[in-house]
Amino acid sequence: MVALLERLQAHFKYLDRQVGEIEHELTAQLREDEHSQRLLNIPGIGPITASELMTALGDARQFGSARQYSTGGKPTLLGISKRGDKNLRRRLVQGARAIMQRIERRTDTLDTWVKGLLARRHSNVVACAQANKSARIAWAILARGTNYRSEQAMPAA
Repeated sequence: MVALLERLQAHFKYLDRQVGEIEHELTAQLREDEHSQRLLNIPGIGPITASELMTALGDARQFGSARQYSTGGKPTLLGISKRGDKNLRRRLVQGARAIMQRIERRTDTLDTWVKGLLARRHSNVVACAQANKSARIAWAILARGTNYRSEQAMPAA
């Protein structure tokens, strides 16, 4: 049993090194791309999600809006619904959950919005809403060529 566990541990270490190398290569490629750098500034979007968004959206200007749907062979940009890319949806929701875990330390307008939703809705609903908002922000940044602006929330009077 010990020999089997040692082999499994060695295999796990090998796979962990491989994942680390791939992530390093991916990060280096993202540093070279201006659009990917813009996506990395969005809270909850990391290197893997940014690369998936770049792959899924491509030239975001081909979509008329972030809520576009399709019939008759027109291009589609499915939102965060379960009809779209499940892997991308899962990554966006995971990013939203990461934001929610550290929500008490954050103070920008997006975080104030999330705090307000958490007071009224279940955390799963809030995570999906935040993921949806992140997807729409990503589309807007890519389609308009702008950068993400994190605005500080105004203190309550």
